Amino acid sequence: MENTKKSIQNLEYVNQVYKRILDEIDVGVHAVNGSGKTIIYNKKMMQMESMDIQDVIDKDLLDVFRFKDNQSSTLVKALQDGKETANVKQTYFNNKGREITTINNTIPIYTAGQIDGAVEIAHDVTKLERLIKGNMNGKGAPSFTFDSIIGESLAIKEVIESAKRATRTSSYVLIVGETGTGKELFAQSIHNGSNRLSGPFISQNCAALPDNLIESLLFGTKRGAFTGAMDTPGLFEQANGGTLLLDEINSLNLNLQAKLLRVLQEKTIRRIGDTKDTPVDVRVIANINEDPIDAVANNHMRKDLYYRLGVVTVFIPPLRDRKSDIPLLVRHFIEKYNKRFHMNVTGLHEEVQDSFFEYDWYGNVRELEHVIEAAMNNMLDEELIRYIHLPYQYRNKMQLKERMIPLSSVETFINQNEDVAVPLKEQMELFEKSYIEHVLKKNDNNISRTAKLLGLSRQSLQYRMKKLDIQ
Repeated sequence: MENTKKSIQNLEYVNQVYKRILDEIDVGVHAVNGSGKTIIYNKKMMQMESMDIQDVIDKDLLDVFRFKDNQSSTLVKALQDGKETANVKQTYFNNKGREITTINNTIPIYTAGQIDGAVEIAHDVTKLERLIKGNMNGKGAPSFTFDSIIGESLAIKEVIESAKRATRTSSYVLIVGETGTGKELFAQSIHNGSNRLSGPFISQNCAALPDNLIESLLFGTKRGAFTGAMDTPGLFEQANGGTLLLDEINSLNLNLQAKLLRVLQEKTIRRIGDTKDTPVDVRVIANINEDPIDAVANNHMRKDLYYRLGVVTVFIPPLRDRKSDIPLLVRHFIEKYNKRFHMNVTGLHEEVQDSFFEYDWYGNVRELEHVIEAAMNNMLDEELIRYIHLPYQYRNKMQLKERMIPLSSVETFINQNEDVAVPLKEQMELFEKSYIEHVLKKNDNNISRTAKLLGLSRQSLQYRMKKLDIQ
């Protein structure tokens, strides 16, 4: 009985080890039983196919995935014919219609000489396939979906739900948000969630090119329109059937905005130098980094263009309005750079975490990512990101904030000591002593860290402590 109990415990332990290994390896593993129902579906496979385990496990493979007419499942082939395949490329669609391309090794499983299941080991080449197609036919390769958006705060969840509703139609979308909030991530997610997924996604920053170039880039040129002009399709023609993202739309001059408005209304374009109009089927998503009402008031954006583009308007909140998402974002960026730098950072020291919540993040999520990346470049074998690892520009901003004493604090200090009239020099020394003790306490009496925050050398701080009788 005791041996049986130990055997069961050992079996449970081995199963846990196998499951952990399957979820940690960087290849997809998908196994089916003799009936074609999924029995193993690891974490990497879930990521590759953008599926949850409950969507696949214990379900018939052909009820979940759809294959192209000229292709069949390599897993089904292994199950039906006992055919083992190696390095076979397969393109298929998940339950949301998203196209997936993998390179597979598939092996039938035998029990007592009979085929009893099959297992597939897959490498994801979906992005590579899209990139190749993009280089061949001008189509972009958007890589973000709504699952890529990190955050559990009510503010970001409401925006995600609003953006998801926009995937059901082909109406134009205006995405409003400060620099670094993730506007392009939302734009790509809307495209990837819509029925234009198989079409091109092309992005253009309107502030990156001068006006005389952006017009020809958007609408194309006709041979002979000007010296050296060739028959060249513009971005609208290249994005036909898909989505065109116009970033920083408010940087276009007003005359060009008027031409853009005509295209949006009539759904036709005319190449520069041409005399005929060409119909286009393009969904335009525009990004703007200022409030559109302010943009209209400041003549950065035509009012009629705003009304046409703003059929669906998505307002992305700045990071300072969803600080509860900071721990999730930090964890994501640490994992990202752990893989890239081959490090093993586990998190933030308490003082760093506190400073992150105090900081206003005017560069938003992008700034947070840059701070994490810079900090990890300053680390050696440490597991926690400490204040000393943070980039100088961030520490400098926090030092300035730390040194700014609210007027209420000064008044409180004076009120506490007003019963004794002392000369100004002595009053200043009392305040200096109180403040140094306050910063020391916040830094667990670490003299080096306190000196950095106060903008002093270690020796200078020690001299002041001795002079002011600070223990």
